[in-house]
Amino acid sequence: MLFDKKQMGDGTFANATIVALKNRLAQRVDEVDPVPADARIDGMTCFITGANSGLGKAAAVELAKRGGSLILACRPGHEGLQQDFQKLTGSRKIEVIDVDLADLDSVHRLCDELRQKQVKVDIAVFNAGLATRSAVQTQQGYDAMFVVHFLSSRVIVDRWLHDDVLDTNKGVPRLVFVSSEAHRSSHAIDFDRLGLFVPFTMKESLKHYGVSKLVLCTYATELSRRLNVDKVNVAVHSLCPGGVATNIARDAPRWLTPIVGPAMRMCFPAPEKAIAPIIYLSCSEEAGLLSGMYLHMMQRKPVSEFARDEANGKRLWDASEKLVQRSSANHVGA
Repeated sequence: MLFDKKQMGDGTFANATIVALKNRLAQRVDEVDPVPADARIDGMTCFITGANSGLGKAAAVELAKRGGSLILACRPGHEGLQQDFQKLTGSRKIEVIDVDLADLDSVHRLCDELRQKQVKVDIAVFNAGLATRSAVQTQQGYDAMFVVHFLSSRVIVDRWLHDDVLDTNKGVPRLVFVSSEAHRSSHAIDFDRLGLFVPFTMKESLKHYGVSKLVLCTYATELSRRLNVDKVNVAVHSLCPGGVATNIARDAPRWLTPIVGPAMRMCFPAPEKAIAPIIYLSCSEEAGLLSGMYLHMMQRKPVSEFARDEANGKRLWDASEKLVQRSSANHVGA
């Protein structure tokens, strides 16, 4: 992915932290309360990406304990995951579907399966994420972070709208996107070269991570505008969970692995604590009545000015539409 260096800051995580601290001091703190333990979602079908471990797994367990039926879209190679979830939750309403979110063919096959099974989704949590130490090119020729964080989600939502997967019979369906405060300090999106693969090294990886999250926030904001012109038909929300002790940096150099894991566990909350904003946007009454919310942990705030700009939203929509159409044309079953 390419970016325009002239338009915004240097895109580092340190910069994102500084921006977050400034926002915290400059804005009135608008905290939301955790969802009560007795708030139930019985009869609801919850679709979650990246539920193999970390934040996604913790969110899935909590949603199941609240009565939700789970469809877990997970990376292949995790045999026994369904049984593991059944033991953790006491629920048998759990299905695991293998998908490689970096491969758009695999994403389309997932959507084909949901359509063939006539699945109806009430709550979707697009949680899957990764932070690569250098550029990783996907089978379709894009950067892996760009596809996993954004393009795969855009393909899934487009397919669901076409295939009538979102269930509007039990109320307003919800789409929840796990993003990052790194979107605020990202370089601006280069719409003319959206998705173009560009090699980068570890020194530049955080910049590209930030751009992928800016793309995601801009998309979520534009999607909310398009689906909810006169009233809330689909509640579209996004969030940053803050620092979390997960394995998102699993692609870090081997020599760093013994350091990164313990350091993250020491400095950041466990996923079971960090899922509070996901559960709020998925289960709270308020989040089903509104659309376009963004939470930084449990603090409500607007996304960046770039992400909420309508002209930027339209440009992203039009540019990414071409990529979606290309993926559909290359997929026989779509």
